[in-house]
Amino acid sequence: MNRDEIVDRDGEAFPGESYTTAVLRPAYDEAKRMLLPSMIQIHRAHLLMLHRAGILTDDEASAIAASIDGLDLTALAASEYTGEFEDLFFTVEHEMMRIGGEVTGSLHTARSRNDMGMTLYRMVMRRQLLRVLDAAGELYETLVRLGAEHSSTLSLEHTHTQPAQPSTLGHRFLAIADVLGRDIRRVQQSYDGLDHSPMGGAALTGTGFPIDREDMARLLGFRGLVENSYDAVAATDYIAHAAIALQLMAIDTGRSCVDFLTWCTAEFGLYRVAAPYVQISSIMPQKRNPVSIEHSRSLLSAAAASAGTVLTMMHNTPFGDIVDTEDDLQPYAWRAVDTLTDVLHLLTGVLGTIQVNSDVMRERALASFANATELADTLVRDGGLTFTQAHRVVSRIVREADAAGTTDVRELSPERVHAVAEEVVGHDVPLTAADIARALDADNFVAVRTSTGGAAPAEVARMATARTATAAEFRAWRDGVRAHLDGVAEDLVSATAALRK
Repeated sequence: MNRDEIVDRDGEAFPGESYTTAVLRPAYDEAKRMLLPSMIQIHRAHLLMLHRAGILTDDEASAIAASIDGLDLTALAASEYTGEFEDLFFTVEHEMMRIGGEVTGSLHTARSRNDMGMTLYRMVMRRQLLRVLDAAGELYETLVRLGAEHSSTLSLEHTHTQPAQPSTLGHRFLAIADVLGRDIRRVQQSYDGLDHSPMGGAALTGTGFPIDREDMARLLGFRGLVENSYDAVAATDYIAHAAIALQLMAIDTGRSCVDFLTWCTAEFGLYRVAAPYVQISSIMPQKRNPVSIEHSRSLLSAAAASAGTVLTMMHNTPFGDIVDTEDDLQPYAWRAVDTLTDVLHLLTGVLGTIQVNSDVMRERALASFANATELADTLVRDGGLTFTQAHRVVSRIVREADAAGTTDVRELSPERVHAVAEEVVGHDVPLTAADIARALDADNFVAVRTSTGGAAPAEVARMATARTATAAEFRAWRDGVRAHLDGVAEDLVSATAALRK
């Protein structure tokens, strides 16, 4: 395009149409959707702090309080970007001055859009992380319930995608819950990390007005300050920590989705997904496609990618207040939260109603040569062999059975165990037929796995009880944080109203 064509398209005054389309209008839409309530809270808190510090008179505070309370937030939330004002902040400021007059401009004393912006993002992210934690907590509770219900359900577990050892299904559900529990704690830690107020940092060097930053932090419900005023407007590690925690939660949860999808196949036949979460084929009427799990798997990857974009956009950005790490970056964190929260809710529904084909699981575990580990252990425990010797004996027995086409471990004869032991180690082993049958029994296999965290039903039940207490701890944390934030918001409204004459 030549210069005249560009001018014809974008105009000769700010904002140019292409800049409006690419930057300003999307930023305005995101701000009115996500930032408006927190922006008003900051206005209220800053007003109260300035008045308490003696920077604003009673009359000034009263007029400004009336202008805040007079804002039509519904209209602002529905407003369209016109270019008359650069962004939502200036739109709100204009509305306040229209209501309260020029005195309203005193509200911006001792602050900048820099410290305001960083405070807004932290305030919004607090609520966003609570949404994720609500959904993750529901899924955690569901997994723990499944762990308790299936503490004695015999299953066959795999390593390297091959049958490995018998276990209990509850043991697996609790393993998934434990990973999710650590992800929940990481999100909680990221909440604690961002729960510090940048207000008072102003542009970056602080202010010469006698403000009370600690009071401002308390009014907004923060647990402390980002003390250094440069750090207050330049740091991005608070959002990076949250993004990493969200990304890991998405990745961890997605790994389990892959397994569930495999086990729902007709060939495995271990689970049946409930009707609300399957779709029929357009041509094959017999199909029950577990699309809920398929979509969960792909959307969790999308959530991880959105969180990863936050980190990528931070890379090689200057250490200061810049839009790279503000308007353009924040929506990717919000998108990660939205997607992750929706999928966690979905998986709670899918897994909480899934039908377990326990009879199929049990028969496969009983027949599997995965019981061979316990035979080797028995040869050590009761037969007097070293584990290396026992491993050689059992490996040979299994290879011979495989070559002979034997597919059920229960078909192994005690005589063959004695004969192979004699051939491999040069002497027989003092095991009875009952000893060998018990060693090859999957129920016995899991029953003796009583070491801490093992698959024995009693140990799984113990862990489920402990995890139930953890679930209650997670819920109490969320309830406490939410009550605190809600209380702070309510107090700000009433305290602002009290300033009005």
